[in-house]
This record gives sequence, structure tokens and C-alpha cells, in this order.
Amino acid sequence: MNGMKTFLLIMVMTGVLVFVGNLLYGDMGIILALGFAILMNGVGYFFSDSIVLAAYRAQLVGPQDAPELHAIVATLAQRAGLPMPRVAIIPDETPNAFATGRNPEHAVVAVTEGILRALSRPELEAVIAHELGHVKHRDILIGSLAAVLAQAIMFVSRLALWFGPRRDDDEGGGNALVAILVMILGPIAAILLQMAISRSREYLADDYSAHVTGRPDMLASALGRLESYNQQVPMRDAQPATAHMMIVSPLRGGGLMGLFSTHPPLSRRIERLNAMAVQMR
Repeated sequence: MNGMKTFLLIMVMTGVLVFVGNLLYGDMGIILALGFAILMNGVGYFFSDSIVLAAYRAQLVGPQDAPELHAIVATLAQRAGLPMPRVAIIPDETPNAFATGRNPEHAVVAVTEGILRALSRPELEAVIAHELGHVKHRDILIGSLAAVLAQAIMFVSRLALWFGPRRDDDEGGGNALVAILVMILGPIAAILLQMAISRSREYLADDYSAHVTGRPDMLASALGRLESYNQQVPMRDAQPATAHMMIVSPLRGGGLMGLFSTHPPLSRRIERLNAMAVQMR
């Protein structure tokens, strides 16, 4: 099922890039955009984990660098029947976490320095189990590709402002208004696509954490803490193109911005987890 979703994601993103290229530069724009899309899809598949880790300045760490963190990840991965993922630490005091990679054999679990200090061990275990849920369900490839391709759409939309549409109107060229519209609509399209692929996945990963740890109340507690920290002090390197990968949104925003959130409401997630905790007693 996720293989089909990944294929559809690539097709949609490629279609958006080709559409933008056609609007700006006609037939030549289609060729350039298609070539760019193929390049980005290839790069996204094989190097999306490295790209996302670099965007957050995350550093891979070994058991000697973070023994307790490695022990938690190893224990939970074994319990979940998963290969041991690589572990990375993000140099940011705002607590958050994400998983990336193209499959379970190439997965990376990344956490911020802040989350290691902000959460108790049971809460941290619940968060890591959530991220392993994304690995188990193979959400990480879709999420990582979406991050890379969304950045590509945003980049192409900015080209509309920098270079504008082609000048040859006889070939059906656009105008300055088209360039402005593309610049505005490109990022919106990327965000809407992220919303479509990530909201339900958070519920499934929450359920998986509750199943693996047997402590849904600990994940509920952790989510409450993380939301409070991220609303007060958003992550320094947080970007709309990669926000959907985090366990809680690293972007500050409410009201109308909530309509574009890549995450389900935290209150609903916490309510579901607390209800599970009652049922498990």
C-alpha cells in the first residue's frame, strides 16, 4: 500500500514541477522541469536521509557517544522486530524527534539534545517507539521524499520571481502575474500535499508506540511537554518542507495556520492515548 502511495507522491510532485515549468517557459520549461524532477526523485530516494539530517545539522552518534540513547533504540527496535537504525542527535535545545530513510534497513532515528533533557526515560522510550512506528509502517520513505520534493517545488516557485516567465509571448508565454502566482501557490501546494500524507500516520505511530511500550500515558505526557516547548521556542532550523517529519510540529502557528498543519491536533492525540491507557489497566 505504501509503495503505491510513494509512486503517487512522485507522480504528483513531478506533475506540479512540469506544470510550473510549462507555465513559465512553455515546451522548454516542460523538458527542464521533467529532467529536474527525475533528478530530484533519484536524489530523494537514495539521499533523502542525508539531506534531511544535514538540514537540521544532525550528527550520527555511536554507542560510545550516547550509550543510554543507543540502548533505548536497540531495545525497542528488537522488541519491534526491526533492524537497528542509525541514531543521530540534532544540536537544538527545543525537544523534538523524527525518523528518516528509504526503508527499515536504512533508517535513522534523530532526536534533539533538548529532548534528552526534557523527558523522563519512559517518555523518551515512548517517543522513540513512535518513530519506530513510522519505520515499521514504511512511512519514512514517503515523508523523506515529500520533504525533498517539497523543497524542490519551493525552489522552482522562487525561480518564478528571480527569472520570471519566458519573454516569447508568441509561443504562449506567461506574464509577470503568472510568475507571482506560481511563487505563491508552489509552497501552498507542497504544504497541502504534506498534510495529505502525514496526518493519519501520526495516529498510527501513536498506536504503535502504545503497543510496543505498553505505556500510552507516557507518550501522552511526552506530547504535552513537547508541544509546550515547541510553541514557546520553535526549533532554530525548522522548515515548512520538513515539519511533517517531526513528532510534533516545530512551527509556531494557530488559527488559520492550523488549517495547514501537517499534524493532527495534539489534544486529540493525547485524548486517544489517555483512553488507551485506561483500557490497558
